[in-house]
Amino acid sequence: MLEKTQHLFANVNPAKILLLGYLSYVLIGWFLLSLPVSQTVPISDLDNLFIATSAVSTTGLVTLNPAESYSFFGEFVLLVLIQLGGIGYMTFGSFIIISTRHKMSSFRRDICRKTFALPEDFSVMRFIRLVVVFTLVTELFGALILYSIFSLHDEPNALWSAIFHSISAFCTAGFSLNANSFEGYANNVYLNLTIAALSYLGAIGFIVMVDVWHLLSGKRRHLHFASKVIIEITLWFSLIGIALFYVMEPSIQPLTNWERLLASFFQVMTATTTVGFNTVPIGGLSMSVIMLVYFLMIFGASPSGTGGGLKSTTLAALWGLMRSTLKGRDAVRYQKREISPERLQMATASFVFYMGVLLVSMLILLSTEVAPFEAIFFEAISALGTVGLTMGLTDDLSVMGKFIIIILMFMGRVGILTFGIAVSTHDETREEEQDDELVL
Repeated sequence: MLEKTQHLFANVNPAKILLLGYLSYVLIGWFLLSLPVSQTVPISDLDNLFIATSAVSTTGLVTLNPAESYSFFGEFVLLVLIQLGGIGYMTFGSFIIISTRHKMSSFRRDICRKTFALPEDFSVMRFIRLVVVFTLVTELFGALILYSIFSLHDEPNALWSAIFHSISAFCTAGFSLNANSFEGYANNVYLNLTIAALSYLGAIGFIVMVDVWHLLSGKRRHLHFASKVIIEITLWFSLIGIALFYVMEPSIQPLTNWERLLASFFQVMTATTTVGFNTVPIGGLSMSVIMLVYFLMIFGASPSGTGGGLKSTTLAALWGLMRSTLKGRDAVRYQKREISPERLQMATASFVFYMGVLLVSMLILLSTEVAPFEAIFFEAISALGTVGLTMGLTDDLSVMGKFIIIILMFMGRVGILTFGIAVSTHDETREEEQDDELVL
């Protein structure tokens, strides 16, 4: 039976398998959230579908307050969907197989390698194990720290809240049991740093984490090129973003210098990692800072991580293309490393397809939603980047608006280029060379 199944999918593009896998998560989650036992108040089917998609895509946009609308069972379902969506469809399925059979078929290994765009010297089975163990250990430590913080502040159901927010932060889901996210903890340094650490560890990508672990354990002498690029861009995004937010945002000017710095750090972090939490009202931000957040939401996350958007390595490839073109070079380089035409093609295709999807969705949303342009644009970018930040539009979306945001969130989780490939290609696979280059 297993061989027949593998033969059936042998010529199916991995992108289609991923799309169907995430779609199955959404549909199962939709069914479970629609059960009466999951709800404390009646919730429409569309809202349940919206929330299920938001959870699986680790976005965090919500049309209702999860803590007030869902029972403990419903919240548990949400958390499972967030964990499955964050850790990845192929990762979870492969880990179950490894745990029960202690081996993987060559078919699944090939799909996993292509899905994660793993460097050639990465063992797929070891990578999957490290990802799952790293995820669970990190979330456990995060929950313990958050529990101590919530207990000191007499947070209701402190243990459950700590577990929920730890997983939500690491998976960069942005789901919160608090009506105003973490605005009540805006000046709590420990909360800010804990959520930031969990979010950065999740968003920076599992390839980087495994690569760093190999470096620290002596299995490698140097980081892969992609890991270096991801770490560098994430660092620069954070430092420059914090400085600009600190200087340009009027709403935080009355705060003390330390409070301004903490607020700037958290909001830049939440946009860069696409985690979607906030400690200051997003709707009150100035347009200059909103433009900054636009950029961070689009390019902040990293490949093989829990964030969405176009990814930092796509920006690196496009930047290298621009600089090489302006300098009249025949070869495209980034940090003195040549980028293959295949990687450039993927980066360019991702960018063009992303902009096309954003344009079409904006045309529809502008015709169906009664809201300022910047709020609608913010909502669309937040959904497509699986960020979860909103200027207050989500609660007021029309039926058509909710459907558009659902599609954007789903596309963001599957991956903008992966989604495009899944709906465009015939059922055939193509072997791709793996090398130590940028992961898109």
